[in-house]
Amino acid sequence: MSVVNMSSQDKKADSDPGHEEDHSSTATEDNKQEAVICLGNNEVKSRAVVKYSAAPPPTSYALLQEKTDLKLPPANWLRENAHLGPAGTTVLGTSRKSKPFSSFGMAYDFIDCIGDDVDVVSDSENIKKLLKIPYSKSHVSMAVHRVGSTLLLDELDIQELFMRSSQTGDWTWLKEFYQRLIDQKWQRKKKSKEHWNEKAILSKFLYYSINSDGTAVPVPSDTDQAAEEGCGTAADGPSWPATFNSSTTDSEESAIPKEEQVDTYTLGHVSSVPKEQNLPTLFNEGENSQGLKNDFVRNILWTFEDIHMLVGSNMPIFGGGRYPAVSLRLRDNNKPINVLTGIDYWLDNLMCNVPELVMCFHVNGIVQKYEMIKTEDIPDLENSTFSTRVVKDIAQNILSFLKSNCTKEGHTYWLFKASGSDIVKLYDLTTLCEEAAEEKCQNPFTLPVAVLLYKVASNMMLKKSQNRKNYGTIRTLLLNCAKLLDEERHPQIIASAHYMLAELFQLDDVSEDEGNGESLRGGGSEDSYSDEEEEDDDDDEDESCSYRTSSEPQDDSKAVAVIKSVWELSVPEKYKSTHQIRPNCAFPVSQDKEEKCRLVLSYVLKGLKAVDNSIKKESDLPAADPSTPIPLKYEERSQNGAGDVEKEIALLLDRVGPFNKELKMPTRSGMLPGTWQHRIKLQLFLKASRAYYVLSDAASNLLKHGRALRYIKLALQCHDAYCSISGCLHPQVLLFHCQCLSLCGDVQLMLAQNASNRAAYLEEYSYQTKEDQEILHCLHRESSCQAFSMATDLAPDPEYQLVVSSKCYEAAHDLLTSGVLKDLGQEQLGQVLKRLGNIRNEIGVFYMNQAAAMQAEKEGVRRSVCVAEQELWKKSFSCFEKGMQDFKMISDSINTALLLCNIGRLMRICAQAHCVVTSEQSRGEFSPEEALYYNKAIDYYQRALKSLGCRESHSAVWDSVNWELSTTYFTLATLLQDYAPLSRKAQEQIEREVTETMMKSLRYCDLHTESARQPLYQYRAATIHHRLASMYHSCYRNQVGDESVRKQHKALAEQHYSKAVRLFVSLSDAPCELLRTLLERVAFAEFTMAGQNSSAVKLKTLTGALEIMSETRHAFKLIHKELLEQQEKILTAEDSDKPVELHEGSDSSSSELNTEEVVKLIGVFEPSFSFLLLQLIKLSTASKRKLSGKEEEQVKIYKNVYSCLLRAEKSVPLTQRVSLFLELLDQLNPPTGSDEARSSS
Repeated sequence: MSVVNMSSQDKKADSDPGHEEDHSSTATEDNKQEAVICLGNNEVKSRAVVKYSAAPPPTSYALLQEKTDLKLPPANWLRENAHLGPAGTTVLGTSRKSKPFSSFGMAYDFIDCIGDDVDVVSDSENIKKLLKIPYSKSHVSMAVHRVGSTLLLDELDIQELFMRSSQTGDWTWLKEFYQRLIDQKWQRKKKSKEHWNEKAILSKFLYYSINSDGTAVPVPSDTDQAAEEGCGTAADGPSWPATFNSSTTDSEESAIPKEEQVDTYTLGHVSSVPKEQNLPTLFNEGENSQGLKNDFVRNILWTFEDIHMLVGSNMPIFGGGRYPAVSLRLRDNNKPINVLTGIDYWLDNLMCNVPELVMCFHVNGIVQKYEMIKTEDIPDLENSTFSTRVVKDIAQNILSFLKSNCTKEGHTYWLFKASGSDIVKLYDLTTLCEEAAEEKCQNPFTLPVAVLLYKVASNMMLKKSQNRKNYGTIRTLLLNCAKLLDEERHPQIIASAHYMLAELFQLDDVSEDEGNGESLRGGGSEDSYSDEEEEDDDDDEDESCSYRTSSEPQDDSKAVAVIKSVWELSVPEKYKSTHQIRPNCAFPVSQDKEEKCRLVLSYVLKGLKAVDNSIKKESDLPAADPSTPIPLKYEERSQNGAGDVEKEIALLLDRVGPFNKELKMPTRSGMLPGTWQHRIKLQLFLKASRAYYVLSDAASNLLKHGRALRYIKLALQCHDAYCSISGCLHPQVLLFHCQCLSLCGDVQLMLAQNASNRAAYLEEYSYQTKEDQEILHCLHRESSCQAFSMATDLAPDPEYQLVVSSKCYEAAHDLLTSGVLKDLGQEQLGQVLKRLGNIRNEIGVFYMNQAAAMQAEKEGVRRSVCVAEQELWKKSFSCFEKGMQDFKMISDSINTALLLCNIGRLMRICAQAHCVVTSEQSRGEFSPEEALYYNKAIDYYQRALKSLGCRESHSAVWDSVNWELSTTYFTLATLLQDYAPLSRKAQEQIEREVTETMMKSLRYCDLHTESARQPLYQYRAATIHHRLASMYHSCYRNQVGDESVRKQHKALAEQHYSKAVRLFVSLSDAPCELLRTLLERVAFAEFTMAGQNSSAVKLKTLTGALEIMSETRHAFKLIHKELLEQQEKILTAEDSDKPVELHEGSDSSSSELNTEEVVKLIGVFEPSFSFLLLQLIKLSTASKRKLSGKEEEQVKIYKNVYSCLLRAEKSVPLTQRVSLFLELLDQLNPPTGSDEARSSS
């Protein structure tokens, strides 16, 4: 057999008065310590850790001399003594009666253990009474409460309860129930005089044992008698508190107003930092009065087999000599030790980790002898032999029975066994009370249970390492706490509980739904921890039991569960729980953010109602001082639209300044600053604001912008109410306020961009739920909620919405750059600056488009630039510049480039506005103002490219800016060429500027990079070469004088015509442009031939011109193909009875062939072709040299083609004419393989 040894740590804890061990270190140390008690083949495991001890270091007990008379009191009798603890002021010794809330006092002191770590919390006397049930005929009456997976056991003294009931009228329903079903002739059982004599002798023995000399000091007989009378008073006095809400006497209670007796708890200060969980506490340190004081000498964490119990014990422990700790017992030598006494002594020593028992025997109060017994030998004592394994089975069965049936948190269960009965019954007193139609507050356990549920939930939330999977348990604790209490009597606890319920949903954590959704999801009721509902046992043996006698069985369907025979508890695993107890309850997690936020708002509303109901009525408020003016902080918005925006934003910033004066006067509702109502309401307002913010953000992502604006309005109204009752705003609150303003700006921007859907948005904006209305009513108790009305109105004017959006961002920026948030909001500042730059770009574009629209209205009308246009330009330019500054502050080169690009577009609009119109309503010369603004545009585009640095930084933006720059150069060159300012500049200078500008435009045409714009670049490059060729062609024709310059112009014209043709050929959608270019090139060759004198040279030139004419075959093939496609579409449309629409649509399409242009070009092609053929025939036949056979064949072909061309009908359809041209061109020069491939491509 192994001996139980106390660890050194346990010794220190037991020897140090007021010592309290660190929980974490204790757990670590004692996991390595395990005391094993053996009895024969039986073995049980027991480990005891002293969590708290108020006893002094154990001292040696005084060995009393033989024949010492214990009936004589010692000199120190009934004097307070730290060694005896509570036994020092009463004669009850270790059998002192438990207080009805003793387990709650322990639970409050060791709140970390409650919920998961500990199975049972109780007085050691209650534990012993339960484990002795099969051996004892005495009654058992205990109250059982469940908190998480922990059971709290307290003695429920029915006798005392019913005596109280007869005086106060409380619990009358239980008395009637007891008398009806259990004992119809109930009466209080008085204890015998012998009982009190034994208690007195035990008390005197303990005082003798701590007396230094061990001698008896006689005292007057009247004192002795008075002491014995005091024994009865102490033993039988009312341990039930008169009222839980007050520790005053009944007479004092009557003088205190009812509302002051209810909630006397103070709430700890709640910080305004939203991201930390600063949860309110109900009690200040040490404030555990009201009958809930933990007054045990020591609290022990006792592990018995696999059962973890937090036990309170008052057993005196002595030490000295070779025994570090012993317990001292007094026994009558004439009465043998029975099993009940043996189990009692054994369990006491196990719980307190005491290895030895010292027994003092007496006869009629005269000391006979001492005997020392080891703890592991107690089960083998003569006449008290018992199996430790059986005791272990009893403990496990009782725990399983209670955990399986006490499933509802907040309910008071009653475990009852009548004296002399073998049946143990469990009743749900809470359910019985509800059936009796009595108020729940008449159950005296209601408030301590609710407070404990609250404290356990609060403690679990404050644990930083707490896994979110336990949120289901916390939610169940809080819901049951709120369900137990009456809102009128305990508004503070209810409000705090609902705030914590709302705080369970971390609205800031985006990954909550994604990361833990599956592990948290599930069903389950809110107040039960079992997977199955309790079922009524139809096979219960109903028996009427009392303290005195047993009677005939009666119907008892009220019991939740019944143990039919106490001996069943001795059967191993007889009551092994069939109900799977969940360690956690299901925490409702939804992927739907709106559903989650709605839950939060429902809890916030309940909390606000509880707070508002606790505040005095308006009639109770002090009258207002008529001489004090009421400050008017808000003004109505005038009809000027955006004109009052700056004024209201200034008022807004004044209101939410970081540090206002401390509030000293009551708030609008009469709430005093610094009270619990004030602190809770601050947190509830802030939580509501966050919930509405998340709802607004989610609605905005769903493009429900009207709903988003409604929610952000409610969020800002909550924040306004928060500011109204807050003395100073924490920086984190200001950061959140900046987020709200930013989101409001986002919503207003989206509304402005989607103005066409305003009717739908207005319907969304106007809708309001009943819950929202009630919350708004609570807000209006503290504030008019008008501070942000400007920012949250659904205005019909897009310009006003854009300005409001801008002002929201500006307000957020001003807050973030203020001294309080300068170092905290850097990340958010970057986002706000980006938004600010974006909205200023949007406003700039808005004004720019207005200017363009105003300009379009004057199209074709002689006009000058008006003042309104100039104002729009200035506004637009100012917005773009401010936006660039914002983007530069965050080094956003891409957006900076885009704004520079927009300014470039604005400059082009300005240039177009300065276009000169003559009196004939035709376009005049290119003006200097146009040139100025086009050059400014070019400058801004170049700055945009410089901002980007290279194409790799952002290819899309780079390509866009590059295209705009090329377009601007091309437009400038085209205007210079088409509307040359000949009145101001020489022709040569204009030609030089056109050439330079065209070449610059060509330089930015990216012909090699594959992109969507590549065909556009190719078309533009071809057009540039065509225009340059045409210009040099014109110069060549009109140039007189310097022959070298003419030759140069000729070469340049040939070069650009060649490049233009090559580029047009690569395009499949520009046949007209290709045909025109080729015809101009032919005309150029004809003009060249006209200046030549030699027939041979002319023939060569004409042959070259005919070759160029032959290249038109590719253009005609493309034209023919498109003409056939158009005919096919017309036929298809006729079949579907929609010819007109489709035909008109095809003509109007920009991608379709322009037939009018084709007809014009054919009108040029036919005479030019005829002229070439005719001149070739003439020159060939007029030659004196005899023609070779091949040449003769070629002339024959020319004549045949010429003849066909002359006979061609001009009235035939265009398709046939084009087909004829293709046939004739094929006769002149049969197509090669490369030509076929090129045409097919």
